[in-house]
Amino acid sequence: MTAQNHTGESPFLLLGLSDDPQPQPLLFGIFLSMYLITVLGNLLIILAVTSDPHLHTPMYFFLSNLSFVDICFTSTTIPKMLVIIQTQRKDISYPECLTQVCFFMIFGGRENFLLTVMAYDCFVAISHPLNYPVIMNPHFCGLLALVSWLLIFFISQIHVVLMRKLTFSPRTTIPHFFCELAQVLQVASSDTLINDIWMYLAIVFFGVFPALGIFFSYHQILSSLMKMSNTATKHKAFSTCGSHLYVVSLLYGTGLGVYLNSAVSTSAHRSKVASVMYTVVTPMLNPIIYSLRNQDGMGALGRLPGRVVSYLDGL
Repeated sequence: MTAQNHTGESPFLLLGLSDDPQPQPLLFGIFLSMYLITVLGNLLIILAVTSDPHLHTPMYFFLSNLSFVDICFTSTTIPKMLVIIQTQRKDISYPECLTQVCFFMIFGGRENFLLTVMAYDCFVAISHPLNYPVIMNPHFCGLLALVSWLLIFFISQIHVVLMRKLTFSPRTTIPHFFCELAQVLQVASSDTLINDIWMYLAIVFFGVFPALGIFFSYHQILSSLMKMSNTATKHKAFSTCGSHLYVVSLLYGTGLGVYLNSAVSTSAHRSKVASVMYTVVTPMLNPIIYSLRNQDGMGALGRLPGRVVSYLDGL
């Protein structure tokens, strides 16, 4: 079968989560429910932050950005997966696959950088509380958000350009439930050396650098906590970043599990299960973790229905 350069209507086949038709209705119900919970939970966080003046702070600004990214991140993969489960049509066109790779990288990288900035925000709030309003001013926060968007978009477009130069056999099978960059490169018919180099550079930029930034911030936070003599003050300071620490542990723990599993195991099924954890489960749990462990957030969510009613009465 001759290789071709993204010609034809449906050159790729996504195997999905399972070939067994029996559990498909159950899988569809589970993932549809998880997707709706993810969208609703993160949307409530965004509405609560934007509608409550008490939450117009840097921490909640980045939290609302994280909720928006989580909605987009899950929307990149889950709707297509639901279509595959429901219709059992596993084909995906080349432009659709390329778009999925691009947006998955953009929103995945954006989430890592947001968690890094939120760790820095915790560090400044605990270690330099008096200078916090000066350091984390609105202009600086907006600049951080804009620069990270531009850098991530630029790097993702490099991958898109490089992928367009690859050739694939017609009806190429991808053993996954979405077009992940590494999986797509593995099934390419042409040489992928340059693509692989850029992929590892992207992993360093999107994963290693943010992880180092988070580690540095928490190292400084722990150093500051050790200098505090009052136990109540320590507990209050640590509770400031407790939710963030849970989310970071969940995201990096599942993400690391995916790549370690890929390195030591050739099982496609185990790789899919591990990928579900960080593409579906983590974005669903983020708003729950931040809501349950944050009194201000819970209070804002409790006041949200009243604000919505007042807004509707004013129309």
